[in-house]
Amino acid sequence: MWPLRLSLRQAQGRSWEQAALLHLKRQGLVLAEENFRCKGGEIDLVMRDGDTFVFVEVRQRADTEHGGAAASITPPKIRRLVRAAQCYLLRFSTTPPCRFDVVAIDGSHIEWLQDVITS
Repeated sequence: MWPLRLSLRQAQGRSWEQAALLHLKRQGLVLAEENFRCKGGEIDLVMRDGDTFVFVEVRQRADTEHGGAAASITPPKIRRLVRAAQCYLLRFSTTPPCRFDVVAIDGSHIEWLQDVITS
């Protein structure tokens, strides 16, 4: 079987996710899963912050001309993140504490935004 080839865009996305992962690990979070996918959506990083599961969306923009990386998260994207998190949480008999974070990468600046989605 041939090795999986990534497009340039996919390879860049992976490198941004790895930068975000390293940043979060430095803050004390622990990786639970990368690139979780289900029918409803995808989560870039699933981390643990103590007993709390943290669903992380990684966004990158080269500059902030159009609002920056964090501003690129649309309501449909939020719905897909929530659906994917619900799917992920089905593996547990009781729902653990969880939150949604964003790692926004604007140029070379990394910003960690915590608990960005509330119900």
